[in-house]
Amino acid sequence: MMSLVFICSRRLVSDHSSLRRALPLIPEELYPMLFRAAFLDKKTLVLQDLVQTWPFSVLSLQRLLQGDEGHHPVQLYEKANRLCVQTVILGVMAYLREELAGQKEWRPPRKQRLRLLDMMGTHDDGLEHGPDTMSVWSRTVALAKACIDMAKRQHKESTQASKCRRVPEDMAASSAYSAMCVDVRVDLFVNRTSYAVLREALMLGSHGPLRLQCRDIRAEELSLRSTVTLLELLNPDYLRQIDLRFNNLGLPGLNALLPSMRRFTHLLSLKLPYSNIDVMRLAPAAEEALQNFASQICQLSALRELNLGSSRLSGRLSQLLGGLRTPLESLELAFCCLLPADLHYLSRSIHISFLKKLNLSGNNLSGVHLQPFLQLLHSVSTSLLHLDVMDCRLSDSTMATLTPVLCCCRCLRFLGLFCNPVTCQGIRTLLLRSLHMADLQLVIYAIPYDCYLDAQPPDDVRALINVDKLVRFEEEVQETLIHAQRTDMVWTYRTGEAPSPEYLSAYKDF
Repeated sequence: MMSLVFICSRRLVSDHSSLRRALPLIPEELYPMLFRAAFLDKKTLVLQDLVQTWPFSVLSLQRLLQGDEGHHPVQLYEKANRLCVQTVILGVMAYLREELAGQKEWRPPRKQRLRLLDMMGTHDDGLEHGPDTMSVWSRTVALAKACIDMAKRQHKESTQASKCRRVPEDMAASSAYSAMCVDVRVDLFVNRTSYAVLREALMLGSHGPLRLQCRDIRAEELSLRSTVTLLELLNPDYLRQIDLRFNNLGLPGLNALLPSMRRFTHLLSLKLPYSNIDVMRLAPAAEEALQNFASQICQLSALRELNLGSSRLSGRLSQLLGGLRTPLESLELAFCCLLPADLHYLSRSIHISFLKKLNLSGNNLSGVHLQPFLQLLHSVSTSLLHLDVMDCRLSDSTMATLTPVLCCCRCLRFLGLFCNPVTCQGIRTLLLRSLHMADLQLVIYAIPYDCYLDAQPPDDVRALINVDKLVRFEEEVQETLIHAQRTDMVWTYRTGEAPSPEYLSAYKDF
């Protein structure tokens, strides 16, 4: 139920002209409530006025829109409205333009200047976007263009000021910069089409009135030179995560790139999937490159999360991770051709008591790999929250051996089993055994082997599904959850199933 204050706020923001007239009389304590109401109802004119007259030094979108006291929650990390986010950016730009030009117009006096726009917390991995939502890529481009525009405007204003006041241009610019500046804390996503505009924004923005302070950066399909350039332009005081994908750098490229990361002393997460690392059949020179790579990874002393997915790391995990002095909390090794020796190393490594997220998808965990995997799972059972073992050749017989150990992971919240050759009975057994796992919230199970027509194997792309049988089994699963009073748990074969907000909040640091 909405509070009376929030209902009144929604009524007030519905009339832009009335709100504008009332702004000088509105207590600053009501601004957050009005902002939330305007964002929820997409009142962009009101939003811009609120931002331009913001009475606090910080404007944090996630904090403002998370919802409280029974208000309608606007989950920005799940669905960011494009028009409203753009309006917030435009509002900050309008505020800075007024400050640079010395114009106040109708605006009420401020007790504080806006110093920080916090736009962190919007993540779009795996989420669908409609025409009304704003992706991280689009927001990155919008902010980059805003930084460039404001830097050029400041240069123009300082040039005019230097001519009118007959003072050196650099002194005028320095004075304006120190008096009027808004930092933007943000997560950035860049690829080849947006690289140039982001690079220009980081170069100009470092001395402009609107400055990007990146927390997490994700870059796709960038060359080594472009990636190094971007990293050198980022402020090391804020960067927490580097995610580089589809760059095809290989060991030589990564070894050339890693020295640029040493200055990021707060770097918690490094993701290097699809980087074309292949340790199989290495030549002597490549052996030296692998050792250099492992040595440089170990120099990232704050690292808590590492993703080396889609690399051939067979038998070399101890060499790559053995030098880390600080335990990892998240390790993603999907499609890494792991050997039993790699699983044995993990089960007795320094990371084992700290791992909260483990992704072993695409690795064979059956046959000779099963016992080492069971040992690993037993060792990590007290800390593990998230386990991905999709496409790991787990059959009914393998699952029968695995299930008792799996159910000992009492803190587990997510389990991914998609694309494993199990039957309805295998999934049914796991479901019944896992009902006591109080923290388990989301299970993505494989489409049962016996729900395919003509018993075609699930890995056959031409295989057809017996839709009626699959629907009946899905209904059976839901009935089991209802009967066991576990409707808080989601079991689905749909890989795009959205986790609950509570589940997502548990992984805000990953």
